[in-house]
Amino acid sequence: MTPNLIGKAAGGVAALLLLIVFFGSWYTVDETERGVLLRNGALVGVVDPGLSFKMPFIESVRLISIQSQVSAYENLQAYSKDQQSAQLKVSVSWHVAPSDVAKVYTQFKDIDGIRDRLISRQVPTQVENVFGQFNAVAAVQNRVQLVSDISAAIKASINGPVIIDSVQVENIDFSDAYEKAIEARMAAEVQVKTREQQLATEQVQAQIRVTQAQAEADAQLAQAKADAQATELRGRAEAEAIKARAQALASNQNLVELTKAERWNGVLPTTVLPSGTLPFIDARQERKAD
Repeated sequence: MTPNLIGKAAGGVAALLLLIVFFGSWYTVDETERGVLLRNGALVGVVDPGLSFKMPFIESVRLISIQSQVSAYENLQAYSKDQQSAQLKVSVSWHVAPSDVAKVYTQFKDIDGIRDRLISRQVPTQVENVFGQFNAVAAVQNRVQLVSDISAAIKASINGPVIIDSVQVENIDFSDAYEKAIEARMAAEVQVKTREQQLATEQVQAQIRVTQAQAEADAQLAQAKADAQATELRGRAEAEAIKARAQALASNQNLVELTKAERWNGVLPTTVLPSGTLPFIDARQERKAD
């Protein structure tokens, strides 16, 4: 190979190295990340999103996500206050604040270190501690309070460059024997509630019947009183009429004779007792009356 060719090859290699160095010195940081700028392994600073430059071969950049992360923990073993065994599924939402990116790198290197060395060590312990403060029934019925207490315990126990956004208890799985006992108990409670509702309905219906019977009795009583009053009024009227007629007859003897005549049908009796007398009719009075 001639010196000329060697020179051209060397020049080409040098140009290629320059291109690699040039383009390798520029880098971008996404909006969901922050860059940790290292110079010879030492942390220099945190790089914000955008296009940035680093010194080739001397500086490097490590990217740290600040997006929300979700860590799920399944089959967490715990015992309730009344010694009922359960397996819980718990999920923890968390993220790194942009201002804590440098601490994340110096203490944990990356977000995987935070999850493995900080969060995952506390979650099982705190879930077990808090769950042990609830009876099995209370843990199910007061689910909101249980989640709130577990969340507060996890947040209080994790001291580091991480923010716990939320904690969710996605499932509580008791033993098969206990769940069957709970199902039987709930079925019994449902039957009791159903019977109570039936009794309440029967009481309402009975009260309606009593009210209707009372109303009917009141109506009958009112009708009876009205009938009695009407009878009494008719009796009084008849008594007054009889009294008035008796007074008129007593005061007027001619009226008595007239009444007798009005009642006589004009036929003489066919049988007269020996000591009896024929009814006397004053013909003159009759003619005068005509």
